[in-house]
Parts: sequence; C-alpha cells; structure tokens
Amino acid sequence: MSRDNEPVKGQWYENVDDEETFRVLSVDEDAELIEIEYLDGEIDELDIEEWHELDLELIAEPEGWSEDEDEDEDEEDEELDDEDDDDWDDEDEEEDDWEDEDGDDGRER
Repeated sequence: MSRDNEPVKGQWYENVDDEETFRVLSVDEDAELIEIEYLDGEIDELDIEEWHELDLELIAEPEGWSEDEDEDEDEEDEELDDEDDDDWDDEDEEEDDWEDEDGDDGRER
C-alpha cells in the first residue's frame, strides 16, 4: 500500500485502484488530516489511516494542469477593475459636459 508514499504538499499521486489522480494541498500532522484536490477541482480530506490504505503511485504533474490557474483568475479580476475605472472616467466626463442653457455649470465663481 502507500506506506512508502508519505503525503507531500504539492506532490501528485494516482490512486491505482480507482484510477484517480490528485495532488496534496496540505498535510496537518497534528490533526492527521490530508487535504487533496482531484483533477476536476474537487477537494477532499483524508485521515492518515485512509491515506495508508490507498494503493498510491507518485506521478508527474498532469499535462495541462497549472497552479497558475489562480493567477489567471487574478489577471481577469484586474482587467475587470480596469474596466470599472474606465466607467468612472466616463461619468466624470458627463459631469463636465453638463451645463445649463446659459452656459452655467451651476458652480459659483
């Protein structure tokens, strides 16, 4: 079984029996819990006894998988923030364009 394969954060494993691939997200030695993430993004938690009952093989990071996915989401958020900033600029311009019939914008001079 997996007694040779201790859980290592960031390491990828394949559960040979279920043909499932996952990586270890965290290892809490005090609570004896291991948090894992499957390829589909599902997150699960195993206790150390469950871990040692699994028939696991160490594997390389699967093709197409990247820890940068979170960074891509951050970049998208930044792009949205930039668009929001553009909206504020448009509102400022509308305020500057507002004048009454006499050419008075309502501000005291």
